[in-house]
Order: sequence, then C-alpha cells, then structure tokens
Amino acid sequence: MSWQVKFFQTKRSDYPVKDFIEKLDKPLYIKILRYIDLIRNSGFLLKPPYVKKIQDGIWELRITGKIQIRIIYSFFNNIFYLLHAFKKKKQKIPLKELSIALDRMKELI
Repeated sequence: MSWQVKFFQTKRSDYPVKDFIEKLDKPLYIKILRYIDLIRNSGFLLKPPYVKKIQDGIWELRITGKIQIRIIYSFFNNIFYLLHAFKKKKQKIPLKELSIALDRMKELI
C-alpha cells in the first residue's frame, strides 16, 4: 500500500520542511527523500531505527549519519504530514523544536 505524504504548508504558503531539506547538500537531500519514501511505502509498519514515536500522534523520522536530521511528522485525515525538520545536536529533542511541530499540528486540526 502507498501512503500519502505531504509537506506542512504555513498560512503564508511556505513549506518549512521542504525549504529546510532543499538547503542541505545534495547527498543528504537525496538520502532524506529516500527516508520520506520509506514512510510513503511502509506507513505505520516502519519501525526503529528509521522512526520513533515521540508521543500520541507524533513521530520522528531519524536520518542518521555524519549530520543527523530529524523530521517530526503526524498522521491526520489519512495523510502523513511532515511538520518540522532540524539538525539533531543533543540526545533529546529540544522543547523548542517539539513546540514548533505541535503548533503546526494544531493548525491541521
């Protein structure tokens, strides 16, 4: 089964996750697109180390390597929404990053 995956769009018609990944170097950009395809192709069957549940309705896509990227996403109306992306620098997700994702999720509901 193929799942629908969309980039979150702000009220100003910006796509913050898409903008974030497009600014990365090409090999990392391509790697992230492959990981997004994993969500599209596997949906909820995708497990660690690729994804981790953060809390009810919120997961993180875990792109590992020299530079670690996290994409926080949610599932709403049968669509996976990529809410927020950032470079991981600490063990835990910074509250600021999670707060941004949660605020964007509220805009969807």
